[in-house]
Formats: sequence, structure tokens, C-alpha cells
Amino acid sequence: MKISTSNGISASVVSFLFALTIMLLLVISGHFDSSMPFDGSKSEYSVPIVELLTRAANGVSDHDEVRAVSSSEYRSSTSSSTDSIAVNRRSRNRNVVREDKRLEQGLARARAAIRKAASLQNLSAIVSGHEVPAGRIYRNPGAFYQSYKEMERRLKVYVYEEGELPIVHDGPCKDIYTTEGRFIHEIEHGKSKFRTKNAENAHVYFMPFSVTMMVKYLYKPYSYNVTPLKEFVSDYVRVISTKHPFWNRTYGADHFMLSCHDWGPHASKGNPLLYNTSIRALCNANSSEGFNPQKDVTLPEIHLYDGNIPEKLRLPQPPTTPRPYLAFFAGGLHGPIRPLLLHHWENKDPLLLIFEYLPKNLDYHAFMLNSKFCLCPSGHEVASPRIVEAIYAECVPVIISDHYVLPFSDVLRWEGFSVRVEVAEIPQLKELLAGVSEEEYLRLKEGVRAVRRHFVLNQPAKSFDAFHMILHSVWLRRINVRIG
Repeated sequence: MKISTSNGISASVVSFLFALTIMLLLVISGHFDSSMPFDGSKSEYSVPIVELLTRAANGVSDHDEVRAVSSSEYRSSTSSSTDSIAVNRRSRNRNVVREDKRLEQGLARARAAIRKAASLQNLSAIVSGHEVPAGRIYRNPGAFYQSYKEMERRLKVYVYEEGELPIVHDGPCKDIYTTEGRFIHEIEHGKSKFRTKNAENAHVYFMPFSVTMMVKYLYKPYSYNVTPLKEFVSDYVRVISTKHPFWNRTYGADHFMLSCHDWGPHASKGNPLLYNTSIRALCNANSSEGFNPQKDVTLPEIHLYDGNIPEKLRLPQPPTTPRPYLAFFAGGLHGPIRPLLLHHWENKDPLLLIFEYLPKNLDYHAFMLNSKFCLCPSGHEVASPRIVEAIYAECVPVIISDHYVLPFSDVLRWEGFSVRVEVAEIPQLKELLAGVSEEEYLRLKEGVRAVRRHFVLNQPAKSFDAFHMILHSVWLRRINVRIG
């Protein structure tokens, strides 16, 4: 049956003319560009996050009326009456604007409270019990504590329900990509008070796809072709931005993805707004390859072989336990840094235990527990699970890396519990480590013990653990506050 207007013109013709008019307006106004870049270059769609959030607070968005292109999955659902869609959209937008203003007012109060706490000299005015974030490991303990409490009080996360297992709503929980899977499982299936089913009440929106699962099911082994990953991400963003209004309100600035796979940054290039504007929580946090610490979040790379912390590292040793070795490392020759380390120090000094691969009759974790410093050189990518392993072993991490943005560095003073050695300083490694006084070493070791709770993945999640620290990093970028 053919539906016509009162003038006898078919609805399909009206829809076509309407769509053509919108496209012409977009071209004229500069909002549409067929050559929009999909590489790591700066996109014209990259808008400062402050401006984006201001637009959201005022209920203004250039894309409120012009939606993203429909995916084939939803094309059949877009053939209803144009007038009905417009009326529903205007009504929904009015409700969204009111809710946005309420949310932004709450965030403004949170920012004011954090700034006030940052200037306090005595934390007892805001801190009670055993939660005091004291010590040299924090940039500003008062600001961090207040920000964390404001997050617990206010933050709401909407998790998109679109997508199917195993690539969406699932992830690895027992290997080097543990952080990715455990976060997805905790936010979706845990007892988190942060998740909301009401998308209009959310401060941030989580896209729960797993890049690790994409690699497992979409990637052709040894092809080194990441196009299928980018295509999946592109399709996913197209679906949610077509079905929901939230992506288009802020150009994705209040949305986040999470990946611990090395190819997470490559997958995010599937959509230029996701790459340039959204919050990307990544283990591979390389500032020379597009990672932007002003909007992106560094994940700690946590390798749990069977889903649990290795037995020898679960309970800390007594502080007085002797550590006869100065430093320890064992690992493959991946990337440009490790060959230099082994060239200068493998089998060169009895106090520096440097191995390419540890002989099978020797215990990896036992060496960590018997060493003062644990070397954490980057491999192919900047992140290393040895950092967290060293923290578990209370072995002071020695960071040897270029362009690595360390996890939770918004609030943590890494110099309070680790040592950084430049790549050019590898020949002087023993001199540098031996030059750390016993007093300073004990302070560093104390810092390692204090910071441990922030790098543990608990089931269920506990306050101040890795799950909550990741959320707090996202929260800081949403409220656009820098603690320091």
C-alpha cells in the first residue's frame, strides 16, 4: 500500500528531499567532510573537552537534529513517520536538557569541594577512619580523597546494551589482558553502585566491547591487518549514535572505551571522534602514538595467570625480610630497550640478576621477593605487567621506558614509590641504584606497600582498588579537574 501526502506526493519522495536538504546544509556549514581522517592525525572533529561539556550543560549540540548515519542493523526501524520522529526527538531533547543541567550543577559542586579540599593542610577535617590517603605517594592527598568521595556520591555510568557475546559484554579475566575483562565483568555483573539503567542520569557512557575478543574472533593470524577491528568499532559507534542521542550531544566526549590489548589504540581509530575526543582507557598509553593524558586514561597491566594474584605475592613479607640482590629482570628481547639492558648487564654482576629467560629450575617470584629493585623495561609496547608484579612483591619498580604515561598519575606521585631510569642511563644502572641511600630506599619500599591496594583487582571490588581507581581516572576527565 502506497502512503501519500495530501498533495499526492509519496512519503518516500518527501523523506528523500528532506535528507538531501540536511546534507546540503551540512556541507554548507562545514559539518560534513567526506575526507574526515581515520588515522592518528588531529581531526577537525576534535573539540576541546571543556567546550563539549559546556555545550552539554547548556543543552546545545550541533548534532541534536542531525544524527549519525544509520547502520544496516537499524535501517528498517527508521522508515516510520518523519513528523512523529521529529516530535518525539524534540520532547526527548527538552527532557535531556533539563537532566543535563541538574547533572552539571552537581558536578560544579563537586569541583568546588575538590578545590577547597586541595588547600587544606589538616586532612582530619574531611577524612575519617583508616581511609586516609597519606604519605608521599599522592600529589595532593586532600584533593584526591575529596574527589574520590565525590565520585562515590555522584558518578553514574550507563553501559550500552547493544552488541552480543563474545566480543561485547565479555573479556579475558585470566591472562595479561586481565584488567580489560575484569572491568567489563565488574561494571556489568558486579554490585557496583555506579551503573545506572537510566541513560539520562548518566555522567559517562561505557562502550563494553573487548578489543582482545575482537583479535581472537575477527583478526586473521599473522596478517597484521587491524582493519576488521576498526570496522567493528566504527559499526558499534554508528549503532549507538543512531539509536541513542547521547553520543551526538557531546561528540562522544562523555563516552569511554577500555582496552588492555596492544592494539586498543589502533581499534579506536575506527571512529575519529572516539580517537580524538572520547575517553580511551588503555594499557598501551604511549604519548608518542596519540595517547592524550588530558582526556585518555592509563590502565595498569595486570597479569593474573589463573585469575588470582600468585600465591607467593598475596601476602606481604615482614618489612625486615632481607633482600640480598640489588636488582632483578627476566624477560624476552622485545622492543628496542631490553636488548640494551641485556647487552650491558646480562651475567655482568652478581648483584644484578639480569636474564633473557629465567631457567626453569629458578623461581621468578622468589627472585622478586629477594631483590630491592625490579626492572620494568618496556617491550614492544610501553606498558609492562612487571610494574604491578613488582608492587605485589614490594620490590621497588624501576621504570625504563620512553613516552609511557604511568597509571593513575593524576593522583599518584610515582617518584614516591618507584625509580625512573632513562634509556640512555642503562650503562650506569648499577651506579644509579646503588646510589639510592638506605633511608630513601626504605621510604620507597614503604610507598610501594601503601600503593598496593590501588593495583589489586578484587572480587567483588573494594574501595580504592584498581577497579575504583580506573573509574576515578574516568571521573576526573569527566569533571575536567586536574589534581596536583
